[in-house]
Amino acid sequence: MALAAAGNIAVDVLLAVAVAGEIACVLGVVVMRTTFDRLHYVAAGSTVPAFLVLAAVLVREHVSAGGLEAIAAVALLFFLSPVLVITTARAARAIDFDDGEDEDG
Repeated sequence: MALAAAGNIAVDVLLAVAVAGEIACVLGVVVMRTTFDRLHYVAAGSTVPAFLVLAAVLVREHVSAGGLEAIAAVALLFFLSPVLVITTARAARAIDFDDGEDEDG
């Protein structure tokens, strides 16, 4: 009985810290002035808070079907988020520094 209560407390703490991290990232996006500064906070939202949510799921579900699905979801988020951030940054840079010529010449 005490072990289940400790698990519930651990899940609550992990989720609370994850939500606090996401709120910090959202505030960073709102406060920052430039697109490139905002992208840093967007990228941060897919790292530590996502792993904290994963840890909470694994504490609750262990390595079952739900735990494996959570691992897969966080892994995809962790590996694909940099691709999205870099693509967005390149598009923003192209808009900011467009000289009217194609890249080919």
